[in-house]
Amino acid sequence: MTLTVTEVSAPAKRLLATLLPIALLSAPLPLLAQPAGSNVADASIYDELPLEDIQTFAEVFERIKRAYVEEVDDRTLLRNAMRGMLNELDPHSAYLDEEEYRSLRESTQGEFGGIGIEVGTENGQLMVITPIDDTPASRAGLQSRDLIIAIDGTPTDGMSLQEAVTLMRGDPDTDIRISVLRSGEDTPREFTLTREIIRSESVKHELLESGYGYLRISQFQSRTPEQAREALEQMSQEQPLEGLILDLRNNPGGVLQAAVGIADLFLDEGLIVYTEGRLSDTEMSFSASPTTPAGDVPLVVLINGGSASAAEIVAGALQDQRRGVIMGTNSFGKGSVQQIMPLGNGEGLKLTTALYYTPNGRSIQAQGIEPDVDVVRGRLEVAESRREIREADLEGHLSAQQAPRDRQEMAERLLNDYQLSEALNLLKALNVVDRQRR
Repeated sequence: MTLTVTEVSAPAKRLLATLLPIALLSAPLPLLAQPAGSNVADASIYDELPLEDIQTFAEVFERIKRAYVEEVDDRTLLRNAMRGMLNELDPHSAYLDEEEYRSLRESTQGEFGGIGIEVGTENGQLMVITPIDDTPASRAGLQSRDLIIAIDGTPTDGMSLQEAVTLMRGDPDTDIRISVLRSGEDTPREFTLTREIIRSESVKHELLESGYGYLRISQFQSRTPEQAREALEQMSQEQPLEGLILDLRNNPGGVLQAAVGIADLFLDEGLIVYTEGRLSDTEMSFSASPTTPAGDVPLVVLINGGSASAAEIVAGALQDQRRGVIMGTNSFGKGSVQQIMPLGNGEGLKLTTALYYTPNGRSIQAQGIEPDVDVVRGRLEVAESRREIREADLEGHLSAQQAPRDRQEMAERLLNDYQLSEALNLLKALNVVDRQRR
């Protein structure tokens, strides 16, 4: 295999002399196991290397070095080239410098300084996937699918995902200004947020009414299944649950194994999810264990456009296994698996290595989970009607005792969350039908 380089300048020749041995002789990344019998040093793997494109790359490199308006060092050019390689693959693959790699590790450990949003890209634009519960972003009213057009006055057009994350992360008690364009609006909204230490408590629970439980999972961390199991036990202490709402709205995902663990709480057999990729170690499947702490309690799962990745795995598994009713709006549609690969220089890669599929073989990628019952988010409004005389209008009527404060707060909450209210109504209806059948 030969390549003539007399047409390019001396700097380009030096770059080619460096690139070609690397391309032909480099060892595999240690995190990615090779298929059995493969030999990465075998030159046959590289028989179709686009050598002309490598030569063109060297020419572009040389012309930038020689003619760009400002001097750029070799390290910066090569790092930018690697970023470009990964950024053009898909919205979730990225090259991570030392600071970005450290920041990503901090976020997976559940504590970092920031505003509390999961972001992605769509058609080259930076977009909010979902705000995390009880963070500056959620309290300010940022919503799923908001487009972030500027961060502290810096336009995000052409900005990589990791660059945007780095800008939004920072020390607690520091301010950040974000310009957001919301669907259906012509004028951007300006948000000034104060960064906090984001400690993501992924599981919350409560009883909406006697016998009807509410389990909220805001994201999937390594301890999420254990915390959810404890929540189910606590809600069932006084009496068995007659119905349960699993709220996955605005859940951006997280650890794959945690999603499997949550689905396993409600399933006692069958496939939960499987993945397919190019390498053998990216092909996995996960099935339910025979025991299930949730038993056969009626289940409604709430999803919306902010439910992504691991949240879609859980919703898809429960839907395919007919274990619960999926209610809400279409989910986000992120059906890919990313692997974090450390590099020897303290930097790293975030690389999409597989797609995951629901038990029935559905790919969620760019499609999402379609709910069984469509319910858009809104607020219940009491319609005005002809005034009728009631007991309370009669002179001398007996007064009822004031309802406990917690019940008043719950009634107000259900009034403000139409999806949650409808989920509770559906659970009650399912119980009525079940009792009639028995």
